[in-house]
Amino acid sequence: MDEKPKNSKTQFAYLLPNLFTAASAFLGIASIIASASGRFDKAAFYIMLSLVFDGLDGRVARLTNTTSKFGVEFDSLADVIAFGAAPAMFFYFHTGVDFGRIGVMAAAIFAVFGAIRLARFNIMSPINEPSVFIGIPIPTAAVLVVMWGLMFERYPQIFGGLEWTLLALQVTAAFLMVSNIRYPSFKKINLKKSSILKVLTSLIIIASIIYLYPVQSFTLLATIYVLYGLIRVVVNFCIAKIKKNKYNS
Repeated sequence: MDEKPKNSKTQFAYLLPNLFTAASAFLGIASIIASASGRFDKAAFYIMLSLVFDGLDGRVARLTNTTSKFGVEFDSLADVIAFGAAPAMFFYFHTGVDFGRIGVMAAAIFAVFGAIRLARFNIMSPINEPSVFIGIPIPTAAVLVVMWGLMFERYPQIFGGLEWTLLALQVTAAFLMVSNIRYPSFKKINLKKSSILKVLTSLIIIASIIYLYPVQSFTLLATIYVLYGLIRVVVNFCIAKIKKNKYNS
């Protein structure tokens, strides 16, 4: 009598993470449709909501011990839609359409390089450092280009006539995804009991600022994250150059 409920619970446990993944893909399609209709605020909202579901599926699978090869592959395919195709279409209908074939190229290369980034991650993740991403994650790239697009919507008096920078950003984000630049993953953070209160306080302050200024906050956070990796490369190169010159002298 007890065997059937147990099986039902097990099946639901395996189903739940995939439902979150499906929701993420669904929202990606909804975002594309919204972008095609010129409703860019709604398109960006769908992508950000998809980001929430994308974060939940893996965590739920690990908590319920229901990770599977199918789930990993399904998650990657959903990410291609939600964080590859959807931001690419957002950019094209928002800005790229004014640049003709160059705009098409920029949109396409973002989606294609995003897919390559996901394929490389799936292959290399078992041997990579758990605290490091190689290349910016595709969700971060999606947030970066979409939030900057909304910034142009919010402040036309500042960014009017600078649409070419969005084109450059789109291509740059695409290449950063397939680069070898390392970025922190924040997946495994060891917190001491003494620092929990400080972290909680900081998170509450950040969440409050995001609530008041969502577009500006996400734009700033994504930009700082991307610049962090680039600046670290430059700093490490300069340090290595100085050490080499000092050794040769």
